[in-house]
Amino acid sequence: MSSASVESGTRSRTRRAILGAAAEVLARDRAATLADIAEAAEVGRSTLHRYFPDRDVLIKAAVADAYLVIQQSIQDAAVDEGPPLEALRRLVAAMVDTGDRMVFLYGDSRVLEDFDAEDEGDEEAGDGPDSVPRMMTGLIERGQADGVFDPDLAVQWVQDTLWALVYAGCDAAGRGVLPRHGVAAAVMRMLENGIRTQS
Repeated sequence: MSSASVESGTRSRTRRAILGAAAEVLARDRAATLADIAEAAEVGRSTLHRYFPDRDVLIKAAVADAYLVIQQSIQDAAVDEGPPLEALRRLVAAMVDTGDRMVFLYGDSRVLEDFDAEDEGDEEAGDGPDSVPRMMTGLIERGQADGVFDPDLAVQWVQDTLWALVYAGCDAAGRGVLPRHGVAAAVMRMLENGIRTQS
């Protein structure tokens, strides 16, 4: 392995660590400083500045990273495979796994003001910005057609409720209201009791 590829791998890991720390810290404290983020990423401030010269550049990169991580996690859940309820459980677990990024991205509407989802993803590969809502809509419609989810609920309402519950669960875990390992189960309990067809 060449020294250039080792450096590239190290740079990539350091950059990912900084972006992950930024989401984690800013999810809890929107006024957090670069020093706070550097400490959470376990890098020096000078290292952080080499990657991100100022707070605005870092936040913009953290927003794009959070969006892509959430999108990839949802795509990896393969919600078009298997029975709808099992697919929904995978979807919820995948969304919950993005925890801090979810809270960072959706906890303050101003975070996404300048973000253009059209710049993210690869439309030709099927993972563009509209693929996640399309996959989620497909899962909900499939569950309704199979009689597993309540067909009287609007698909968009179910989707919005899913996002809201996952966000609320991740936020509750960050505040210590729920244990992190219990968030997906709590979200599923709320969803299953609310959208499943009642026997």
